[in-house]
Amino acid sequence: MNNSSAGIMLMIAATLVFSVQDGISRHLASEYNVLMVVMIRYWFFALFVMTIASRGPGGLSAAARTEQPFLQIGRAVLLAAEICVAILALTYLGLVETLAIFICYPLMVAAFSGPVLGEQVGWRRWAAIAVGFVGVLIILQPGIGVFDVVAILPLISAIMFALYALLTRYAARLDSTATSFFWTGTVGSIFVTCVGIWFWEPMIPADWVWMAALCVSGAFGHWLLIKCYETAEASAVQPFAYFHLVFGAMIGVMVFGERIALNVSIGAAIVVAAGLFTYWRERQQS
Repeated sequence: MNNSSAGIMLMIAATLVFSVQDGISRHLASEYNVLMVVMIRYWFFALFVMTIASRGPGGLSAAARTEQPFLQIGRAVLLAAEICVAILALTYLGLVETLAIFICYPLMVAAFSGPVLGEQVGWRRWAAIAVGFVGVLIILQPGIGVFDVVAILPLISAIMFALYALLTRYAARLDSTATSFFWTGTVGSIFVTCVGIWFWEPMIPADWVWMAALCVSGAFGHWLLIKCYETAEASAVQPFAYFHLVFGAMIGVMVFGERIALNVSIGAAIVVAAGLFTYWRERQQS
């Protein structure tokens, strides 16, 4: 099935859900340890993927079957660690600045696809990648006043997520999407639990409601994303993933009282434009 209009609507809906998830994560991580928040979120995520896998052909055993277990473990741990770094960035920098920097990850995917996957990256895409990183520098403003080291957290998060995306594409050569999804949730949950259980803190009842909302929104967002890629080609819907920045900025401004600085607006616009160009070039070549 290839319905681009439906796929685009599903992608926009997914970005809205993920933006709400970011806002809830920022609230909870400002009150409790980040590792505990991610751990509880992963418990629900693991239950979700196991439920999905159990209903698929062959059940749990078929979903867990892989010829590259170390690769699957590595990408699952990498994503769990990336989520921790991303939530830390949301806590210290807010949604606007974090997402404005994080959206450069598609450019990193394009840059790393050569050495990691052996894909050919032409000079036009290299130029777009360079322009995109100029946008990131405009947002970070290194050398202007006292550079805040915390500002590199979303950049580190973007690098980690780009590597995760590349490892996922590499794993797809032998494993199905269902298998990669299963390993992502289960192994990630085990990893985060081993670390996060030592940082358990009691939560007030109201925040348990927010935690439940975080877990449900995470599972629902992933479901929307899965349906999106089942409905339309990735090249048709991927540019609309930038709505994540739009919705996240709206939540940051309206809920948390953040402001959008001029350098962030200019830098984010440059990054988005460069990212859209790389998608366009990839679609042209394919």
